[in-house]
Parts: sequence; structure tokens; C-alpha cells
Amino acid sequence: MPHRVGYDNGARAARGATLLIMLQVGSRAATFVANQLLLRFLTAQLLGVATQLEVYYLSVIFFARESLRVAIQRQDTGGQNDETNRSAQAAVNLGSLAIALGIPLAGLFGWLYLGSLSAATLESAPNLVLSLYVYALASVVELLSEPAFVVMQIRLQFGTRATAESVATVARCAVTLGAAVFGALQGLELGVLPFALGQLSYGAGLLLVYSWYGSGLARREGFSLLPRPLEPVGPFSDKKGPGKGSSGQSNEFVLNYFYRPTLQLASSMAAQSVLKHMLTQGDTFMVSFFSTPTAQGVYALANNYGGLVARLLFQPIEESSRSYFSRLLAPVTTPAPAPTPQDDDLSSSNSEDERRGKKHKKKKAPPHILAARRASSDLRAILKVYALLSLVIVTLGPTAAPLLLSLVAGPAWANSGAGACLAAYMWYIPLLAVNGVAEAFVASVATEKEVHWQSLWMGAFSAGFAGAGFIFLRVLDMGAIGLVVANCINMLCRIVWCAVFIRGYFARTGVDFELLDLMPDPYGILAAVISSQLVKRFTHTGGDTTPGAAEAIVKLIRAATVALPFVFLLMLSERRFLHNCYRVIKGKRRKRS
Repeated sequence: MPHRVGYDNGARAARGATLLIMLQVGSRAATFVANQLLLRFLTAQLLGVATQLEVYYLSVIFFARESLRVAIQRQDTGGQNDETNRSAQAAVNLGSLAIALGIPLAGLFGWLYLGSLSAATLESAPNLVLSLYVYALASVVELLSEPAFVVMQIRLQFGTRATAESVATVARCAVTLGAAVFGALQGLELGVLPFALGQLSYGAGLLLVYSWYGSGLARREGFSLLPRPLEPVGPFSDKKGPGKGSSGQSNEFVLNYFYRPTLQLASSMAAQSVLKHMLTQGDTFMVSFFSTPTAQGVYALANNYGGLVARLLFQPIEESSRSYFSRLLAPVTTPAPAPTPQDDDLSSSNSEDERRGKKHKKKKAPPHILAARRASSDLRAILKVYALLSLVIVTLGPTAAPLLLSLVAGPAWANSGAGACLAAYMWYIPLLAVNGVAEAFVASVATEKEVHWQSLWMGAFSAGFAGAGFIFLRVLDMGAIGLVVANCINMLCRIVWCAVFIRGYFARTGVDFELLDLMPDPYGILAAVISSQLVKRFTHTGGDTTPGAAEAIVKLIRAATVALPFVFLLMLSERRFLHNCYRVIKGKRRKRS
């Protein structure tokens, strides 16, 4: 039965990943079109300031809810209806903490950001202070939807999430673009205010949709989207220690509202979340300290375009993988107890006839071993697909990306250095993708002690990242490209730590996880090396001038003549792996039908 539940969760997570990818494609396409129009109204300096405000907003959101989200996903939801409804109420109560945390964080981070601004920045960016206040309000409005979101997340209701984010994205694009066009037509210097208004509309869209669907689910299943006290029954009462008796209520629930084990796990992950956010947004912090607002705008543009693939494809897979592995491996997060001598004596007392009869029967592995084997197989498949996609990106991306940038952003942005930065960013995308799914797996299975160790290591990586950034930005004066290199070094360190953890985890369960199996076929790598050189040769015309639109299109067509045979050869070299993936997906579809 647990294995069947794991299969159902896996199928729903796979469908959810597909739905989220489709959502990301649609929402990013709308955002992309809006951004192309907005670039005509922006300078590099204003884009740099807008990036700083976005980091402020993301910091409030991340610190308020990230550790709670991860911990709630690992909460035992039980199997019966009453227990499931109680788990939903427990999740709502914990989700409400994000609101309580977000309000003071918005005020604190806003005060710190205002104190860091120079007088020149305040004068050159109209409505900057007003925009900051609007961003603060937007963060709180979005956090108001968190109680409903966490319920949908633990129920794997990806359709609701797709609807909410679609509505919110359309609202943000419409409001941002509408405000910018209105300001241009009226001759108003709005500065970054259109971005702030757009973010506020995004939060309002999420709140409206999640409240609508969440309230309907709450009415049907008998829980509330507001915090309510809970009694320790069902799956929670099973976790009482010996001798607690009726006093277990105070031990299992904090203030009768918050499930203690989940709250403790969230607290353990909070420190790690700080370091993780510093590493994730550290490039923006660092470029703010060591570069001008214009350089910040150049890096922001390259980061937005370069991270488009990661946000469209890899981020939904990362989020779905975290939910999937959390549920699949929930029974094996703690090692199974070793057999006792009494167990050995009982087993040795079996009759000779029973032993002979069992010799011919194949021993079935315990459920936790089956779950670990499946997790190992699925994780290796995901990482192998990532490796193949990464090979395509690093082969074609460094040459094709600057050409595409000159088409979509115009020659002014391409001449600003964003093209060279975007070419370097292509080497960072594969590391970003692999680290995302690796850390999603670690977050799914790590114990509280292991989370603490990871936090310490991430602190060391953060210090190393800061040192590398100082060297590349200040000493070597490499600009935005140096920041990309520092990011690559930081991401490599995090991937190595995750690889060691994952191998150790599967080794403890007696399941193989061979890292060499993730490498592409040697013939595919050889084809990539040759193709990358051919693409450079076919698109190089000499000189450092940015090509016009017509010339860029011709070069992209030349690159495509190399890309198509390369992708075909890569698929041919990996035909066995791709065929196995197809069989697995086809088999799951047949089982669902």
C-alpha cells in the first residue's frame, strides 16, 4: 500500500511538473513580451534600481515563507479523511506564520535599503521611495495567500496554482506595461513605479484566486483558512513519547496551533534559508557594492535572459521533485532499526521444511528499500536529462545568445556589454539547474542535524563567493562577466556537497547511485566539441561591432545548420537512455488509464 501511494504521488508530481512547465512557458512568454516593450522606456540605470527593489521584495517573501514551505511539504498528512483534514488545518496554521513574519521583515528590510541609498541614486530614480513602499505592500499581500497555498501544495493541486499564477502574471504584465505607456504618453517621469504597481497586482491576483479555491475546499472538507486550535489525535497522537499521556497536547503543539516537529524543522531550515538566499541573490548584492547602477542594469538584463531557460524548464521540475521525493522517501528518512538477537533466534527456530520451501521464493525487498531504489532511478534519470540539455546549451548558447539579444533588446543594449555577459551566462545555466534539483532532493530527506551541517557549509561557500566576487569585480575588474565566473565557482561547491550527501544517503540504504552514469555518451561529447567550433566559425565575421538585425538573422540560420545535425547525433548516441525514458513514461500513462 505505501508503494502504491508513492506511485500515485509520483504520477501526480509528474503531471504537476508538466503543468508547471506549461504555466512557466505561458507566463514567461507574456512577461518576455512586456519586458521587450518596457526596455524602450528604460535606461540601464533604472533597470539596475528596479533589480534592487525586486531583490528587496524577494528577500521579504523568501525569509517569511521558504523554510515553512519546505517543512510543511514533509509533514505527515496521514491516510484517513479526518487526519487529512487536521493536517490541512495544521498546514494553514503554519502558513499563517509567514504573514506574521513578513510584516516586520518588510519594514526592517525597507529601512535597511533606504539607508544604503546614495543621494545621487535617489535623485536619478524618480518615485524610488514610493516604489519601495508599494513593493512592501505587495510582499504582504502575496503572503496573505500563503495559508491557502500550502494546503493546495500538500494536496498536489497544481491546477489551482497554474490558474493563480496565470491570472497574477497577466495582471502584472498589463499593469506594468500600462503604467509605463501612460507615463510616456503623459510625459511623466515614473521611474520604477510601473514595476512596483505590477508587483502589487501580481500579489493581489494570487490572493484572489487562492482565496476563492481555498475557501471552497475548506467548506467542503471542514477546515478553516484562518488559524484554529488543534487537538492531538490521529497521526499526531502516535508521535507522543512514553509517559506523556494527556499532556501530549502541549508537547505536540505549540500554543495548540503549530505542530511542533514541523515547526522545529522549519526553524532548523531558517538559518539555511538565510545563507541560501544570500547565495542566490548574492550576485545582485555584490554587483551593488562593487559596480555602478549602469553595470547593475547590464548584469540584470543578462541575468533575466540567461535565466529564462532555468525558470521555464528547470524551476518547475525542481519544485515538483521536492514534493515528490518528500512523499516517496518519507518512510526512509530515518534508518530502519537493526534486527535484534531475539529476532535472529526466532528466525532460526523455523522448521527445516519451512526453510526449504522459502529457498525457492524470491525475497521481496522492504517498502523503504523499494522507495529508495525508485528515488535513485528517478533522480539519476532527471540528472541525466539535465546533462544532455546542458550539453546543448553550452555548445550553442555562447554563440547564439548574443545574436538573439541584439534582435530582442536592440543594438543599444547589445553594445553595453550585455551580449558578452549573456554568452558567459550560458555556462552558468547547467550548474544552476543541477544544483536546483540536487538541493531539492537534500531538502526532501535531510535530518535536522544534516540541515545544520549544510548550513555551515553554505556559510563557507558564501564567504568563498564573496571573496571570488571581490577578486573578479574589484581586483581584476572583469565587470559582470567576473560575477558570472564567481557564481559558477559558488555553484560548483554546492553541487559537490550535494553529490557527497546524496551518495552517502543511498549508501546507507544499500542502494547504488553511480555519478559516472550521469555523464553523456563520449560520442555525444565529441559531437558537442566539434559543433561548438563549427558554430563559432560559421557565425564569425571579424571585428567587435554588433551585427544588425538582418545580419544577426543570417548568423542564427548558419548556427541552426550546425545545431540540427548535432542534436540528432546526440540523440543517436543516447538512444538507449531516451528509449528507456519513453518506455517508463508510456508505462505510467497506461497505468493511469
